[in-house]
Amino acid sequence: MEYEKEAVADSGPANRDPITQEPGSHAAGTGIGSAGGAAAGGAVGATVGGPIGAIVGGAIGALVGGVAGHAVGEAVNPTIESDYWSRNFKDRPYYKSGREYSEYEPAYRFGWESAARKEYAGREFDDVESELQNNWKGDQGASDPWTDARDATRDAWLRVRTSSTADAGASPGPSHSPESMDKGG
Repeated sequence: MEYEKEAVADSGPANRDPITQEPGSHAAGTGIGSAGGAAAGGAVGATVGGPIGAIVGGAIGALVGGVAGHAVGEAVNPTIESDYWSRNFKDRPYYKSGREYSEYEPAYRFGWESAARKEYAGREFDDVESELQNNWKGDQGASDPWTDARDATRDAWLRVRTSSTADAGASPGPSHSPESMDKGG
């Protein structure tokens, strides 16, 4: 099955930053990056400089993490990806009758976010699957076992990786028959 080439209207096409009004803000990516960076910076700062070091390290970590998270948010437009998958998930070979999009959404989100992460750049899904599986176990939104989430994660990964136009809402993508999905290709 091919990913349909389509134009999707993004309700906030510029994704304007609420403070600077600059286009391209993805608050979730920036926020997650900031939180992770603050925690890491605070831990390092506390070890090196005690309580003051923890405060300074946390502030610096939040800034650096926010920039990194913003970059991930820029690589993939989560609004467009979520809209695409919410309309197309029932047509996928792994869809189980009666399941709602909300049951697949964490796996799709994990797939498109992982495909845009710098540490996976230039690597294929099959090459990083064991890492993704380990990270899936720790994902807060992960209630399904990896065996249930794998195909949707892979599908979203491939849509992002095989389309230079995913951020614009169109994705020509490769053909994925049920047989090729089962064989990992």
